[in-house]
Amino acid sequence: MQIEMTAEVVLSQLGYTKSESSLKQAEKMIESTKNFDKFAKHIISLNDHLKKMNAYVSLSNKTDHLKIKCDENDAEEILEEFHNEVTHWANKYNVKLQKLDGRPIYYILGVTE
Repeated sequence: MQIEMTAEVVLSQLGYTKSESSLKQAEKMIESTKNFDKFAKHIISLNDHLKKMNAYVSLSNKTDHLKIKCDENDAEEILEEFHNEVTHWANKYNVKLQKLDGRPIYYILGVTE
């Protein structure tokens, strides 16, 4: 069974309460993320995998993209594992990321061509 990753599904799977503003934010993120449907279902498994590192995937309040974030206070080993896991996931699904300088935060921009 194939689940279509609508704004409502994204909110539900990432643990958000469905509201008018969160739905609009999720819809805008989907529109802004290049070829979102090509990798969307893999975002949920990434989020589940990152939880053990005190990290998560969420909507960004600063951009129209999803962000992947790890707690900056975590041990170096955890931060290194986080960066390796995010990079591996992005390479596996041909996802283009934008990393914030000096912080364990990435924005998911979409699928690379």
